Amino acid sequence: MVEAKWYYSGYTPTLQEYIENGWISSTIPLILVHLYCFITNPKTEEAMECLVEYPSIIRHSSIICRLVDDLGTSSVELQRGDNPKSIQCYMHEKGVSENDARQHIKSLISETWKQMNEDRVAKSPFSQAFTETATNIVRMAMLMYQNGDGHGAHQDIYTKDIILSLFVNPIPLEHEHVDH
Repeated sequence: MVEAKWYYSGYTPTLQEYIENGWISSTIPLILVHLYCFITNPKTEEAMECLVEYPSIIRHSSIICRLVDDLGTSSVELQRGDNPKSIQCYMHEKGVSENDARQHIKSLISETWKQMNEDRVAKSPFSQAFTETATNIVRMAMLMYQNGDGHGAHQDIYTKDIILSLFVNPIPLEHEHVDH
């Protein structure tokens, strides 16, 4: 609803406002909470209570996914009339070029990765499997958006080839000819 209000009022949020709303609207928190319930057995009361507050492992992975998505898709999304993304919010707020804004977003991603890596080794009520799942979601997002939009209407061929090689096309195996 926040993004809809911004859109209809023509408001361009600050980068901080955008991130505070964007990490939760990315759907990554919802996905990770469901995955926790799916992959963790037994579930602890402490972890379940912690999920309600969206712990930093979820928050950090969501922020990175949102920002990586923005780097890959914001230009196309703006052309179709969507809200400003992190890049445009930073450009508007600081009066910088798109290239400078993209560099800033990349540095935010790097800093958030450092925080997430700290989350991965910190004492936590979550299993190693869940922590790695939260990390792997970020890795997947980075793969999907590294060359633009890896799964939307304007897919890049590189990502499509990677996905096909992983799930569809068999890996060619060379068979040695053995004389009997």
